[in-house]
Amino acid sequence: GIEAGRRPRYRSIPFGYGRNLTVKPISVWGATVAWAGRPRGGGPSAARRTGRARLGSGCPLRCDRLMYSVDWGRNEPFVPNDRGASMVHRFLLCATLILLPASPSRAQTIEERYRDEVRSLVVESSVADALARVEALDAWTMERLVELTEIPAPPFMEEARARRFAELLAEVGADSVWIDGEGNAIGLLRGQGGGRTIAIGGHLDTVFPQGTDVTVRMRGDTLYAPGVGDDTRGLVVVLTALRAMVEAGVRTRDDVLFVGVVGEEGPGDLRGMKHLFREGAPTVLDAWIEIDGGGFDRLVTQGLGSVRYRVTFQGPGGHSWGAFGLANPAHALGQAVRYFQEAADTLTRSGPRTSYNVGRIGGGTSVNSIPFEAWMEVDMRSHSPESLDRIESAFLDAMERGVRGENELRREGPELELVADKIGDRPSGELEPTLPLIQRAMAATEQYGGEPSLSRSSTDSNIPIALGIPAVTLGRGGDGDGGHSPGEWWLNRDGHLAIQRALLVVVAEAGLAGLVP
Repeated sequence: GIEAGRRPRYRSIPFGYGRNLTVKPISVWGATVAWAGRPRGGGPSAARRTGRARLGSGCPLRCDRLMYSVDWGRNEPFVPNDRGASMVHRFLLCATLILLPASPSRAQTIEERYRDEVRSLVVESSVADALARVEALDAWTMERLVELTEIPAPPFMEEARARRFAELLAEVGADSVWIDGEGNAIGLLRGQGGGRTIAIGGHLDTVFPQGTDVTVRMRGDTLYAPGVGDDTRGLVVVLTALRAMVEAGVRTRDDVLFVGVVGEEGPGDLRGMKHLFREGAPTVLDAWIEIDGGGFDRLVTQGLGSVRYRVTFQGPGGHSWGAFGLANPAHALGQAVRYFQEAADTLTRSGPRTSYNVGRIGGGTSVNSIPFEAWMEVDMRSHSPESLDRIESAFLDAMERGVRGENELRREGPELELVADKIGDRPSGELEPTLPLIQRAMAATEQYGGEPSLSRSSTDSNIPIALGIPAVTLGRGGDGDGGHSPGEWWLNRDGHLAIQRALLVVVAEAGLAGLVP
């Protein structure tokens, strides 16, 4: 990208998920780095910040793009040659490795046969027509994004949005539509005797409680509303892909399900997916494609497992003076947290990455009352199922020690009781990057100018990944930020590319009817 006879200019390239640097080497050795970027969460018009650092000191700002310039420290024109280009490439590689914080994503090799498959599909007449229709349907897609965003869908209250999503599935041409026993809205596009069932979905629920104002507000060309990106945009990606396929006459060998899934966020605990993939389900799903998360390049093929507990310490309660000597639930909770942290700190210092967090605490009625209960909610996560089991066991042991210790200190009255309710259980797992679905997702991402990298996260795909079923979570595209906050925003910057990519992955995985597999 460097022109002969001219000094190099700043250049921007995609770099993973949420980073932006400007690298300006003064010389290959002892280089100084300048960084610049827009703070995450600041919106598309937020002011840019800059700074300088020596090689190896890292970048203090999380942003969206990697940028660099090469300054040779002299005024004469730069004429590239093989040696100069090689030196530039070596420097950029070293600067990237030294400067960037560790990323969970990793590049993978794409087998040429999957590139060829994708290249063949995009020029096949019906698929090419469908891909063109995606862009032509852009205004309709944005209208559906606004419409669905403004239907509240708090956890366990997704019914209204599910009904409308099901109506839209029918309107755009699904062969049959239903809402299952858990509340998932499903549309079927029948295949031509392939024998498998492929599914693509986004989640219906948002994190926002009942009563949240979900009115979409436009500021310039940017949409602001709670849930507008996460994951309402994912739902309209699914809808538009279906409409474009139906209108273009794209038929696949395998059945394809288009799904609005309940219960992805927080307390929902992936209940919609657990229902779809339960043992004995009437339809066996052979592959899952999820639309969730921002960006374009990042493909989630590794599930981040978690367990969550709500623990309650219960006792009789009483006046802080008159009933002094009774066992105190709040004191037991405090001891339990200390015991847990002592054990968890050791477990998380080495081995697969594992985390723990006491996120919420409550209880008591007044400052001069011994509480009759004290409670907390705790989140534990790990790459490794074994590590997650170990920290969960340490947690439960610490809770027992906490209540036992307080009971030993009591001077009168009954013992405290401990109630430990598991409120979340998301399995972890990892799929081989050589799986055809993952190869196709990478090839399709590359086809549309992306640089695919495989990553780990907690999404609906956790369930099939943990079961060893091919699955991938694709980003919703466009630009956005502020997820899980009232200031969430989404900008339709080349948003059609994510829909085209999703459609292409579906057709590649389900097989185009009439083509020799």
